[in-house]
Amino acid sequence: MATLYVTSTPIGNLEDITVRALAVLKAVSRIMAEDTRRTAILLRRYEIATPLISAHEHNEAARAVQLVGWLDGGEDVALVSDAGTPLLSDPGARLVRAVIDAGHDVVPVPGASALLAALVAAGLPAEPFTFYGFAPRSGRARRELLETLSTLDHTAVLYESPGRLTALLADLVTACGGDRPVAVARELTKLHESMVRGTLDDVLRYYQEGAVRGEVVVVLGGAAPLAPASEADAASLALALLDAGATPRSAAKELAQRLHISRNEAYSLVLSLGSRGREEE
Repeated sequence: MATLYVTSTPIGNLEDITVRALAVLKAVSRIMAEDTRRTAILLRRYEIATPLISAHEHNEAARAVQLVGWLDGGEDVALVSDAGTPLLSDPGARLVRAVIDAGHDVVPVPGASALLAALVAAGLPAEPFTFYGFAPRSGRARRELLETLSTLDHTAVLYESPGRLTALLADLVTACGGDRPVAVARELTKLHESMVRGTLDDVLRYYQEGAVRGEVVVVLGGAAPLAPASEADAASLALALLDAGATPRSAAKELAQRLHISRNEAYSLVLSLGSRGREEE
């Protein structure tokens, strides 16, 4: 049975490729690449002559059909992204799903990953962590992400473009507070690699002073644990929210976020206070 090899490639330094990955790229019938021009640089470096086929977000559906056809014909294929491990904020998920649904094997060939490289060098707890990919640029999705990060109790990792880094850091300061620890990795494994560590306030000031270039990974430390609120404080906050016109559901959501309690616990408290208020009337 033919196989699709999901193959990791270097994120900058062309020497960061495994012996196994080189063997796979030489042995397969075709290499599907997000950008054939970038992958061609790697292949020339290691004298690999395997044909390159483009596979990006704009042609992934059509390529999925072709890929299954090649595998049905007994040809092994490798899938690579521009850099690092495919499918992490890169196209390829549709291809992998199509291959699995067609009954062919999907084999990972591990290697470089900007996500993991930044995480282990950030100086922040590496487990647990949550990877969020690229932050939404605006709107409700961005607000919801910032709200989640504001109370997240473990490390978060995000990708960001250099042109939007300072905007993201500024929004994180507003949502999480300027004293949250953060590390920003830039140009990992390349000539101008850097890792800037500090508080959100410090790192934002650093990057506001000059233009940001290169690939960026943001590693955000978790929120400091809060002392549990007393029942009286929780009830007082819930009543204030209800008196301000919040619905029981929205009051419970706000209560859960502020006090770090479960939604069910917060909703039960709000409902009990609402009942009490109606009885007193």
